[in-house]
Amino acid sequence: MTDPKNISILDYSYQLPDDKIAHFPLTNRDDSKLLIYKQGAIAEDCYKNIATHLPEKSLLLFNNTKVISARLIFQKPTGGIIEIFCLEPDVQYADIATAMLQKSKVHWQCLIGGASKWKPGQLLEKKINYSGKEIILSAKFISKQTRFFIVELFWNDAGISFAEILHFAGAVPLPPYIKREAIATDKERYQTIYAESDGSVAAPTAGLHFTENIFQSLRNKNIQRDFVTLHVGAGTFKPVYAPVMFEHEMHAEWIDVSKIFIENILNNLAENIIAVGTTTLRTIESLYWLGVKSMSKIEWPLALNQWEAYELEQHGISPEKALQALLHWMQKNKIERLITKTQILIAPGYRFKIINGLITNFHQPQSTLLLLVAALMGDNWRKVYDYALKNNFRFLSYGDGSLLWADEKLL
Repeated sequence: MTDPKNISILDYSYQLPDDKIAHFPLTNRDDSKLLIYKQGAIAEDCYKNIATHLPEKSLLLFNNTKVISARLIFQKPTGGIIEIFCLEPDVQYADIATAMLQKSKVHWQCLIGGASKWKPGQLLEKKINYSGKEIILSAKFISKQTRFFIVELFWNDAGISFAEILHFAGAVPLPPYIKREAIATDKERYQTIYAESDGSVAAPTAGLHFTENIFQSLRNKNIQRDFVTLHVGAGTFKPVYAPVMFEHEMHAEWIDVSKIFIENILNNLAENIIAVGTTTLRTIESLYWLGVKSMSKIEWPLALNQWEAYELEQHGISPEKALQALLHWMQKNKIERLITKTQILIAPGYRFKIINGLITNFHQPQSTLLLLVAALMGDNWRKVYDYALKNNFRFLSYGDGSLLWADEKLL
């Protein structure tokens, strides 16, 4: 069996011409092409017909995170431009939801464009038109950390939350491979129609294709839907530079999972469980390992580190037993929602515990997302990507997508 720690990312590469990258979405979300892979066979269709390729009584799991307008542009009195990219809340906040609801001021971990022009303690100001009222948003450079800056953001209206400030003042954080500025329509199109929980700086792009018409076709076929939250961080675009994966640090991301959601999975383990997007898949598989960890009398916090899915002793622990243990742990700790971080890295050598299908877009070469796809289908990932390149599929966030069934030998 492949040891994920010894994988070289160079073995998971392919040539991606720029003209294959979708820089704009299609006019209609569900007109996107759909590649279907199952046990070595490839077919194609379009997303509006996806229900015809899913068995009745399947359970589709979606990530309902909402992309925040995380880019804040300030102009210094001297004319210099400073761009603040809000990554995630400072550690003083319990979770992203708490930080987004802060009023008057908030501390955030940020990347800064033009940081050399901004001195610690120096204030930047930006005027915002908030429903016809002028609000002054100020930014103060607090400190420089190893990988980010701490910035204090404050505004002169105590009745407005930080989520509202970003909505009116920020710009959509398009991925770095989309070589253009965000336009007005990106606020709608770089967002799923079911987005609910503010917190992501990148969209769960597999869900961008889904429409109300598709949801109706799923209902007509008795296919269930449920929603979980994983707030996608900028680390999803982080290149892998390490020669082997053991030396690569996987980004940690917030997940928010209810007891009712876990119970729904538990009740449907005998059916086909399909993750819509890699973020959903990482969340669902993390639940199994968090259940395993909960058996070890861990009180709090219950989180998942990068390699624990390969190191934890789980012989004989079924998905049913692990999820029941997690529910028991939540009941014992009197929590209805599990809000924690997962750092799970899914790569060839991983054995899936809960899901057996994935709906996803086509990912960048030499990325951890491509490793996850390869874990699901083995070396056939090359066959799928070669087919997509030769048959005019559009790649990456605004591109087309695929329905991938796990190779049975990898489950």
